[in-house]
Amino acid sequence: MKMKIDIWSDIMCPFCYIGKRKMESALQQFPNSGDVELVWHSFQLDPAMKAQPGKDMYSYLAERKGQSREWSVKMHDRVAEMAKNEGLNYNFDKAVIANSFDAHRLIQLAKTKGLGDEAEEKLFHAYFTEGKNIADHNTLMQIGMEIGLRAVETGEMLNSTAFADDVRHDIQAAEQLGIQGVPFFLLNGQLGISGAQPVELFADGLQQAWAIHEHAMQTIDNQPDGAVCAPGGDC
Repeated sequence: MKMKIDIWSDIMCPFCYIGKRKMESALQQFPNSGDVELVWHSFQLDPAMKAQPGKDMYSYLAERKGQSREWSVKMHDRVAEMAKNEGLNYNFDKAVIANSFDAHRLIQLAKTKGLGDEAEEKLFHAYFTEGKNIADHNTLMQIGMEIGLRAVETGEMLNSTAFADDVRHDIQAAEQLGIQGVPFFLLNGQLGISGAQPVELFADGLQQAWAIHEHAMQTIDNQPDGAVCAPGGDC
């Protein structure tokens, strides 16, 4: 049984993409990485966000935070520099203000095909690097096909409310866990790491979580066979 890492993330969160890269770097150093499964969960930083044609990301954040546009530009420049250190190219001047809900539905569909990580990567790159509108259904269709989803299935999902409940369930689960910001990593269901932490912290977390996971597996393996009842009344 693989050790699971649950990750709550929003496509529009710059630190989520950076955190993904840092976790991947830690996993490259982890000797048991082949026995680790990443499970992505939906989270929306701004569920009420609506498209605002003609407004750039700098002005949008400045207005939302009650700050100057100059402040916003400097803040985004610092984040872009952090991303660059992880090999990522952020183009905030091209970012399109859009709601991420349908993009999260695409991820939920991708997860049913074992393509959740591929969907996250493509959507992050589309938003932060390519400046694509992640609420646009044609854009989402193209991304879906690029990761191996069937066009018909993806189109049917986008033109319906399919997977909306899955997105909401993930958000509710985050609330129940007390998650107030993303990215949030839950290792082996027990060890939480909040934010785009240094690679060393992720590496330490993987070691700790694996020790717990390995002990649990050994305990299960060492248990004697217990009495069971089978379907049909055979006991």
